[in-house]
Amino acid sequence: MTLPKVVIVGRPNVGKSSLFNWLCGRRMAIVDPTAGVTRDWMSAEIDADDEELETPFQFTLIDTGGMGILDSDNLTDDVEHQIQTAIDMADVILFVVDAKEGILSLDEHVANKIRRLQIPVLCVVNKTDHIGLENHANDFFSFGWDLISVSAKENRGRIELLNFIFEHLPEESRVQDEPEESIDDMMKIAIVGRRNVGKSTFVNTLVKFPRMIVSNVAGTTRDSVNVKFELDGKPFIAVDTPGFRRRVSVRTNIDYYGTHRAQRSIRFADVTLMFFDASQQISKVDKQLVGYIMEQNKPCIFVVNKWDLMREHMNTEVWADYLRDTFPTMWHVPIAFITGQTGKNVKLLLHHAQMLYRQANARVSTSRLNKLVRAALTYNPPPLYRLSRPKIYYATQVGTLPPTVVLFCNNPDMFPPTYRRYLLSVLRDQLDFGEVPIKLYFRKREKDDNRDDIDSKLSETTRQAKLEAQEEERRRELEEWSMAQEYYANKIQTELAQLNAEDKKLLEEDGNPEFLEDFNAAADGSQTFSEGQAAFEEEFLDGDESFFDDEYEDEFEDDFDLSDETFRALKGSVFVFEDEPLPEEKPKKKTGKSNPKGKGKNKGKGKKKK
Repeated sequence: MTLPKVVIVGRPNVGKSSLFNWLCGRRMAIVDPTAGVTRDWMSAEIDADDEELETPFQFTLIDTGGMGILDSDNLTDDVEHQIQTAIDMADVILFVVDAKEGILSLDEHVANKIRRLQIPVLCVVNKTDHIGLENHANDFFSFGWDLISVSAKENRGRIELLNFIFEHLPEESRVQDEPEESIDDMMKIAIVGRRNVGKSTFVNTLVKFPRMIVSNVAGTTRDSVNVKFELDGKPFIAVDTPGFRRRVSVRTNIDYYGTHRAQRSIRFADVTLMFFDASQQISKVDKQLVGYIMEQNKPCIFVVNKWDLMREHMNTEVWADYLRDTFPTMWHVPIAFITGQTGKNVKLLLHHAQMLYRQANARVSTSRLNKLVRAALTYNPPPLYRLSRPKIYYATQVGTLPPTVVLFCNNPDMFPPTYRRYLLSVLRDQLDFGEVPIKLYFRKREKDDNRDDIDSKLSETTRQAKLEAQEEERRRELEEWSMAQEYYANKIQTELAQLNAEDKKLLEEDGNPEFLEDFNAAADGSQTFSEGQAAFEEEFLDGDESFFDDEYEDEFEDDFDLSDETFRALKGSVFVFEDEPLPEEKPKKKTGKSNPKGKGKNKGKGKKKK
């Protein structure tokens, strides 16, 4: 259900932003004596449920810029357009004036402008800090509207003002029930970056109308503005923030407040979109801002805007590598390339932001977490610390946004930063936290806490892992041995086939058809050994067995030496005899000069006789 809208208008420096913060109950708008601080209108949902109220109700309060002032950056027309846009959707107008300064010409100018409206107008006399100023407030009855005196600074008249607003709300716009979904339940997206990277243009593309002032002037947006929009029927909150500046460049209070409002938006956001200009290099301001996002452990997406200017000159991989090299500790952050002015890839970006939001809200059971940590310790045990083994007893997830994991151990100092980063990488790789930051804490287990779900099972797990590794190694060796056997068997068959082919070719060249026929029969296996022997005896011996008599033995012995030594010498390169002793090395002859004292000693001895 749409809440009624109450719009605050008035000339500059009458306390509109102070009144807005006062009714909201927190500092949302920048308050500064400088005229024209507020440019874009801001809104907040007010849940008026104070005990002093007659009827609790809800409404949307809208703060606008000062009417009738010349902006220092020539943005007067844009500011006036923002004010008129807020007035057009108002259900009640709060016309704020200053009790101390009285009626001025700009007050009359604002009154004449809103007098034509067909909606209720309440004249709120601000800065009525004490009773003595209430007489000055009576002068504003001349405008012809209902009057109420308040003081945002001194906290005077808040309950009366809320009752006053409820009485003047139209009957059809009064909401007394709880809204279907409050702002706290909506996903909040902070849009941050340095100046002129296209943040406000991106917000206007989301809401599909000129919600924010867009110009080439650096620092156009001065305050963090919450903008509500819907995507696929689901409401979201986009927070447009001022452009960040270097710390040395922050000179005025407005710049200081704007920077702190942007940092506060990052702290309270669910997902942060870090904008970069595709046509410019990454600056020191970008590095400082990314460092602050990393300190706050916020889910983040690197958004390269204005990609239409660079798509013809550069590939996306080049810019992605540039970001990875510049921010090596943010390697898990996704990167998106969009064109905010045309809406290119904007919907895909928002869908990815929702996925990060779901990852940041994910929870893991304690049993699964303990099993994963035990596997990480088994695969890569932590190093010894002063000859002591670090132990982790159990792990548990204690929070979300971001996911927070606590490891209970024997001593947190035993785990070096490198090993902590290793555990973070394992958690991010194996769980549903792939693209979001994770908080990992090490706590010492209490003395009365005997729980041990990891270390007690670690030795058993390690033994089982070793057995599995040994079995795997044995299986691998058997496979290699089988493959080697098959390889050499095929090789032997191939070589034998080649030898048979060469022998057959030689026989064909000799021209002996009968012997060639016997060779083919033996090669085909059609002739047995006994048949071959009988054929040999019939061919060459002709029944004469004296061929094997002793008279031929001397002839063989004179021509061939078939002793063991000769056989081994001839076939040693093929066969290996394991029982063969190694040959003894011959003693080396001594070289060098002889001993001069031994000259002539034993002279004549050692000569060999002929």
